[in-house]
Amino acid sequence: MDRVGILIVEDEETQRSLLGGLLKKEGYTVGEASDGESALALFQKDIFEIVLLDYRLPDTDGLSLLKKIKEINPATEVVMITAFGSIENAVGALKAGASEYLTKPIDLDDLLFKLRKVEEKTYLIRENMVLRETLRDRFKSEEFVYQSEKMHEVSSLVVRIAKTDSTCIISGESGVGKEVVLNMIHALSERKDFPLVKVNCAAIPETLLESELFGYEKGAFTGAYQRKAGKFELANKGTIFLDEIGDIPLVLQSKLLRVIQEKEIERLGGAHPIKVDVRIIAATNRNLEEEVRKGTFREDLYYRLNVVDIVIPPLRERKEDIPLLIDFFLKKYTMKHKKSVKGLTREARDILVKYDYPGNVRELENIVERATVLTRGDHITSQDLPNLAEQAAAAGGGSIRGTVESIERSMIMEALVNADWVQTKAAAALGLSERMLRYKIKKYGISRSSRSAG
Repeated sequence: MDRVGILIVEDEETQRSLLGGLLKKEGYTVGEASDGESALALFQKDIFEIVLLDYRLPDTDGLSLLKKIKEINPATEVVMITAFGSIENAVGALKAGASEYLTKPIDLDDLLFKLRKVEEKTYLIRENMVLRETLRDRFKSEEFVYQSEKMHEVSSLVVRIAKTDSTCIISGESGVGKEVVLNMIHALSERKDFPLVKVNCAAIPETLLESELFGYEKGAFTGAYQRKAGKFELANKGTIFLDEIGDIPLVLQSKLLRVIQEKEIERLGGAHPIKVDVRIIAATNRNLEEEVRKGTFREDLYYRLNVVDIVIPPLRERKEDIPLLIDFFLKKYTMKHKKSVKGLTREARDILVKYDYPGNVRELENIVERATVLTRGDHITSQDLPNLAEQAAAAGGGSIRGTVESIERSMIMEALVNADWVQTKAAAALGLSERMLRYKIKKYGISRSSRSAG
């Protein structure tokens, strides 16, 4: 990895030579200037990722020069050097955009330590720019919006594995954007010109899941009037996405393992194996390691699938992404609904940034769309976010994580009561599969005895 270029701006010749000699020995490309005018001339001529800048210069002060440097290249990292008794100058420099500051006399070990920190940040920014260019050129969707370091790590991992055929598991809470990551992997892969077939394993009844995945022959069961290809056949040469992989029953897990190992399937009622060339990507919001320990998920299948684990952090752990997502969704829904909403008030934006989003990015998107549709002005205000505003006031602007789960639990309880606890009827009323309803009943600990407490 090439070291970055450093421009030393220091009027004391002895100090400048000492610092320059040390940094050259460390492998840095070094430029030297004794005043602001020559510093700007060098900076505009050559490439310097870091500027080591003395606060006091013969023709200007460091703060003014810092601002000019940032105007020329905002990505440049500036380390300010200031006299020991002028900490207020350092604070002002940090506010103006400096990355670090050092006090004279300079501790050389401290200098090298802080430069390494700034250099790592520079490499991260550089890699992020390359990634964004790669995604913009090769992945046409604009929905992968982020600026946090955590999501940078996710995008970096995606770019590295996309060209391979490795199976992988995309894990994370509901609504974090697993399908967006899936789309990105497929679009960047060598299989991009072939099908991407998506299967929600939790939404298909157990009795139908096998025939959906592997297909069936005519006469395989009552109602099988003609041969039907399964999802694996439809995805041949492309990618198959098995969402909620943890909901696949054990008997089907063994058959899925065979597909991975042998690259072949058998239709229901079929007598001959069929070769398939498919990349498998799975997703789950469950802890599969825990499911393996409980015996509900095969350990050998888990390790076959989990060659690469892409963990998408919840939105509450990457709040720096929220402002970008707000603007992205606002633009999306003003165009979709032909609204002339220009933005959000500071109070409304503050409420959205502070909220914890138990439903993650999907919940934020729904909130922004609803506010865009309902607002009567040209800016979304706190009045367009009534529930969130009330919660922020009640919690002092703090976080509330259980809102969505609480509402969902209440809806399920009401549906069960109305259906006299007949799960088939309750599932139909809620628009869920009976299997998914059973999962949520277990998740929320719902029972007849919990009715009065619910």
